[in-house]
Amino acid sequence: MSDFIQPRILKGFRDFLPDSEIVRANLTENLTAAFRWRGFVPIDTPALEYSEILLRKSDGETEKQVFRFADNGGRDVALRFDLTVPFARFVAEHKDELYFPFKRYHIAKVWRGEKPQAGRYREFVQCDFDLVGSESAAADFEILALIKIALEEIGVPPVTIRVNHRGVFNGFLSRLELGSKSEEVLRTIDKLAKIGRDETSALLMDITGSSEKAGAILDYAAGAGSYDASLDLMKEMAGASDVAVSGIVRLRELRAMMEAAGIADAFVLDPSITRGLDYYTGLVYETFLNDLPAIGSVCSGGRYDNLAGLYLKERIPGVGASIGLDRLIAALEQLALLPAKSGYLEAEIFCLDAALAAHYQKIAAALREQRVACEVFPDAKKIGQQYTVAEKKGVPFGVLVSPEEAAHHTLTLKNLLTREQFQGISVEKAVEIIRQSRQMH
Repeated sequence: MSDFIQPRILKGFRDFLPDSEIVRANLTENLTAAFRWRGFVPIDTPALEYSEILLRKSDGETEKQVFRFADNGGRDVALRFDLTVPFARFVAEHKDELYFPFKRYHIAKVWRGEKPQAGRYREFVQCDFDLVGSESAAADFEILALIKIALEEIGVPPVTIRVNHRGVFNGFLSRLELGSKSEEVLRTIDKLAKIGRDETSALLMDITGSSEKAGAILDYAAGAGSYDASLDLMKEMAGASDVAVSGIVRLRELRAMMEAAGIADAFVLDPSITRGLDYYTGLVYETFLNDLPAIGSVCSGGRYDNLAGLYLKERIPGVGASIGLDRLIAALEQLALLPAKSGYLEAEIFCLDAALAAHYQKIAAALREQRVACEVFPDAKKIGQQYTVAEKKGVPFGVLVSPEEAAHHTLTLKNLLTREQFQGISVEKAVEIIRQSRQMH
């Protein structure tokens, strides 16, 4: 009987080979640049938190998805299911060390015990960006604009960002005398696109006990087409409560900013967008790829003015969004829009003679000094084997140095894609050729 353990991974979890991980790393680096260019700074929080921290204000659905267990010390702990709740704890714990408004980004893994499916996994990366310490429309707009800009900068095709305001929706439900059931209704409407109008209507009738009220909710969620027409419909149906009026004003302010910035065409006012998590209090939004809307939202979020209040008496308003990196990559792959799978190296210095090992390192140092990414092949294997390894890595150039060339301080540079060779050239000339190729691509 074999003592070997079968190598395998859990359902909903994945390994990433270099080609895939390089794509993820490149997208992450580009997103990081987009965030930092606009004043957002990085933070990090533990993967494991006390369960009461993560679940103190959660609905039953959220709790079902959390990986929760007792640790070796008997403490009730859980893996974070998003990056927003840990961020609220972070703000409460470090408020005296922070400045406000505070803009952060956090790119890290989260875990949810939901059923794996296309673009959905139990372990995945979220890219969060938030602004806390401001209740202004300008803060809301900064997040909305950054969604569009960040996705453009990583090569994502045109998107539609669907926005709504939960305060207006709650005002509408209060007018229907359903204020006490608002969370149930909002979670049900959040499923509308997945389960359809008929099934949603049946669920709403169970909640409200009235076919008329269920129909009114569905009419509200359907909107009226254009941003302004939907806004007028929401205003009419929600009435004149303070929460509804302030939400309508906020949506008008945001529309004016969208138009002023020249990005209004990317946004749709959609009263059916509610977001399933119950900590959102105002603006909410979801982002869909125009060419592949069926994969679902690739970036979502909203305003959560009371979330830090779970851990702190002081009220700290916040607004943020989260890009689901793995779902986005799956979508780009379906659309054949993933960037070319290539490595970081620009040159492989082949080992033709083990006696020249020190000389190869000297050439590598000279190339790196000129900002050319390279490596030395460590063993004097057959040149065909060395070529094969370099090509699998996606290295575009090979450097070959014979004993004669080493004596004359020259080398041969070979384009591994075209097979073109430049013999007897200097390191400086090799750098020039590599840079020219870099600019072309």
